[in-house]
Amino acid sequence: MRGGRYVAAVSDATLALAPGECLALVGESGCGKSVLASALLGLLPGNAETAGAARLADGTDLLALDERTLARTVRGRRVALVPQSPAAHLTPVRTIRSHLEETVRELAPTGGGRARLREAAEAAADRAAFPATHLDRYPHELSGGLAQRAATALALIGDAPLLLADEPTTGLDRDLVDRTVDELRAHTREAGRALLMITHDLAAAHRIADTVAVMYAGRIVETAPAGAFFGAPGPRHPYARGLLDALPERAFTPVRGVPPELGALPPGCAFAARCPRADSRCRAERPPFTEGVACHHA
Repeated sequence: MRGGRYVAAVSDATLALAPGECLALVGESGCGKSVLASALLGLLPGNAETAGAARLADGTDLLALDERTLARTVRGRRVALVPQSPAAHLTPVRTIRSHLEETVRELAPTGGGRARLREAAEAAADRAAFPATHLDRYPHELSGGLAQRAATALALIGDAPLLLADEPTTGLDRDLVDRTVDELRAHTREAGRALLMITHDLAAAHRIADTVAVMYAGRIVETAPAGAFFGAPGPRHPYARGLLDALPERAFTPVRGVPPELGALPPGCAFAARCPRADSRCRAERPPFTEGVACHHA
């Protein structure tokens, strides 16, 4: 940042995702979820720096690859992305059909001429519940939900072994949320693909996830099997419990306060100011992440 100041947008993020599994990464806006996804594909702004490693099954370290390698051999082919703001990732002067056909041509060649290419593009749209009647429209003619479905269709074309889905259900009604989540789940189950889904929608996470990771103020504070997280015994971190208790079908009680600024994190637990269980140790000492949780009282 200006003046030589650094902001740790994401720190100490350790995740493991096996073929055929879905990991749902949840947390409030601004906690670092999308930054983490962007780092994996080399899409961070020029003033960002990364450290550590992000290894695929064959040992390839995504963080060590140059832009040429990422563009030609990784993005869309080995790791695909459903972006958080799909309208900003679609070319405004091209129709959705044109987007789909170009992507099919590059990532999944059909070898059957123009008619086969058109058919494959329409099949890709159908996978994401994008209506065929809107294929010849331009991005500015789409609602937010339709743009989201177009972006999902584009991401699924290459059948990448790893899919990063950043808020893939934003702007969709409940039926379409369920259909989109089910399609992503099917994509994961087939051929042992893996899915990292970033979401605010805990109902969608419950429907799809094998594992849940909770992020707060740039740090993962809990990871747990989805069954234990949404059922019994439930989350162990107070923030994770607060997220579930805020749901209408549960206590419908909000988590009071707001997250701290990432550039001015407190010396202890970042959640201490909002936590009813916080004590002097919480405010002075940052809890280590051990056995799946970062909390002095877990």
